[in-house]
Amino acid sequence: MKLPIYMDHHATTPVDPRVMEAMEPYFTRIFGNAASRNHVFGWEAEAAVEEARSQIAGALGAQPKEIVFTSGATEADNLALTGAARAYRTKGDHIVTAKTEHSAVLDTCRALEREGFAVTTLDVERDGTLPPERVRQAITDRTILVSVMHASNEIGVVQDLAAIGEACRERGVLFHTDAVQAFGKIPVDVEAMRLDLVSLSAHKLYGPKGVGALYVRHRGPRVRLSPLIHGGGHERGLRSGTLNVPGIVGFGKATEIAVSEREEEGRRLRLLRDRLAKGMTGTIESVTLNGPALPAIGPDGSLLPGEADRRLPGNLNLSFAHVEGEALLIGMKDVAVSSGSACTSATLRPSHVLKAIGVADELAHASIRFGLGRWNTAEEVDFAVEAAAKTVRRLREMAPL
Repeated sequence: MKLPIYMDHHATTPVDPRVMEAMEPYFTRIFGNAASRNHVFGWEAEAAVEEARSQIAGALGAQPKEIVFTSGATEADNLALTGAARAYRTKGDHIVTAKTEHSAVLDTCRALEREGFAVTTLDVERDGTLPPERVRQAITDRTILVSVMHASNEIGVVQDLAAIGEACRERGVLFHTDAVQAFGKIPVDVEAMRLDLVSLSAHKLYGPKGVGALYVRHRGPRVRLSPLIHGGGHERGLRSGTLNVPGIVGFGKATEIAVSEREEEGRRLRLLRDRLAKGMTGTIESVTLNGPALPAIGPDGSLLPGEADRRLPGNLNLSFAHVEGEALLIGMKDVAVSSGSACTSATLRPSHVLKAIGVADELAHASIRFGLGRWNTAEEVDFAVEAAAKTVRRLREMAPL
């Protein structure tokens, strides 16, 4: 076992060697611009881009022409929300979202409010789930778009997109999801879930950073967007700019691998997550699980009959009472994880997601997100448990209370 151990896979993932191998020729030998239609260098680059487009579309149950490549999921979220809001402004000016969304969605909604749009930000349940009926009730005659994340980057909760999508379709409202954390880990089906817009990112599924995509429904209904970037008319005019061919190739390959290994990897990660949870709660007092309850699983990591996993397989978010999250992170210096609180230069603010599910500020500041991934092992999990136990014990002994 090599130190330090990486358990922050919701933040980013290492590039899979198989992905790197697929990308390498497009940095050197096959270096053409995919928009150059007059010579073989451009043709080869374009062919590689189209293959990746097909790989990603296939994983969504979509058509290749419905995939628009971007610089990442933040741009995809911005294009989806701002592009749809501006394109459908004559129809309505109301957007519905949830309090637990990623800042790329929430900050974009705030920017749209400054443009005159009305935004309803819905409460969620204590486990982070958003009841579909709550979305249905929030839709008005002026609503043009609903945006609900598929799986949370903090507490791992998986939303019932099929039911929410049905509510949107009944009212003729566009449905967008930020599927960054879900894609490649759990099924995402644009038809079954009635999705009209889907944001994706390569670096959360062992692909390269700096490349993402937006699924834009072409039919039933055909979605219109106002582009944010102009110049050249690339990507059907929705996102101009020279395509990142190596990154796109890597995105396609990472998608292919993730989908083919999804079930096996999901079972393995559930076993590790279960081991981590039991280790933490069994050796450390006053530990609280944030988000959905963990399901009962079999010895191979499969869900037992009647069980449903409402949490991403590799996610575990825990609060350690009577310690400060940042101090715990520093103490666990050989385990790379994330705190449930975000530091700024002037203040320490608790996670907006944890506050939205009712976690008190004191516990929110004492929260740690574990993101298990493709190469984590049981030995590493046991090391993390031991490191956390030692650090928590020491910090509590130092605490005035």
